[in-house]
Amino acid sequence: MADPIITFDGVHKTFGDGPEEVHAVIDVSFAIQPGEIFGVIGFSGAGKSTVVRLINGLERSTSGRITVDGFEISAMSEGRLRSVRPDIGMIFQQFNLFSSKTIAENVAYPLRLAKWDRVRRRARVAELLEFVGLSDKISAYPAQLSGGQKQRVGIARALATGPKILLADESTSALDPQTTHEVLELLRRVNQELGLTIVLITHEMDVVRHLCDRVAIMERGRVVELGSVYDVFASPKQDVTRRFVQTALRDRPSPDALARLAHAHPGRLVTVPVVVDPIIAGERSSVFARHGINAQVVYGGIIEISERPYGSLTYALTGDDAAIDRALAELVANGGVEEHDRGLR
Repeated sequence: MADPIITFDGVHKTFGDGPEEVHAVIDVSFAIQPGEIFGVIGFSGAGKSTVVRLINGLERSTSGRITVDGFEISAMSEGRLRSVRPDIGMIFQQFNLFSSKTIAENVAYPLRLAKWDRVRRRARVAELLEFVGLSDKISAYPAQLSGGQKQRVGIARALATGPKILLADESTSALDPQTTHEVLELLRRVNQELGLTIVLITHEMDVVRHLCDRVAIMERGRVVELGSVYDVFASPKQDVTRRFVQTALRDRPSPDALARLAHAHPGRLVTVPVVVDPIIAGERSSVFARHGINAQVVYGGIIEISERPYGSLTYALTGDDAAIDRALAELVANGGVEEHDRGLR
């Protein structure tokens, strides 16, 4: 395995002094591999945006060590950081385009700062606008573009100097669902075709599910859970993670929904996870029939994570109670089942 392209080792970041001191990042450690799409998710105030600003040195850590592409960012002077930042592109929630400049001029701006000559700038701008699908907007102004088109310009600008790393801070939060999907697909192309490592900061678990390889869950400045997106969805360990998962999945009935289901359907209500393993899935689908139980699906949801299905189905079971108990025991042995309180009725 290659050396990580980004590492955080016991990183702290505080703002202010004395009683007004704020601990924005607390003892954060993780490593991101080259070519990975790594998500950092948390509710407002969790510290996720501070993490991304620590990566490009816009904020300096209070303690701990941050390494980016072999450089110890946390120990570099501002002068040395300026030579490293062209390798770190960044896109923003509100696009941050110059309203008085054309689309071409916006994309060319970092190239001007890097002192590219006019011929090279024009060629690079044309190449990037073709990549993001905006060649026909080269002379337009930001006010003439939709939100999704503005974010495409932001992505083209972030790619201008040929960075190795792309930081995306809430880059889809201002977009509608269809446009969000289109921008995420463009970011996937950036990763797959250009080989960039992407660090995605978001508060939307559905964005993480759609794009990321791994995810760090942050709460009150700490990373409370870290793992592959599938594992985090399938086996969330922390309450905050479970809340995020439910915002994207909504496969399990709420207490109010359970009460309605209990009144509408006789028998016992159970929720069974949907799993990838085809043998286990086959056993689960046949277990009720083998025990002579009538099983009616009354609630559920299934989504795809990392090209694997995940979700759950809630059944109303009727039949002999002893047979139901035996069936549930089989399901527990094959990966889990949750029986809901019969007192709901």
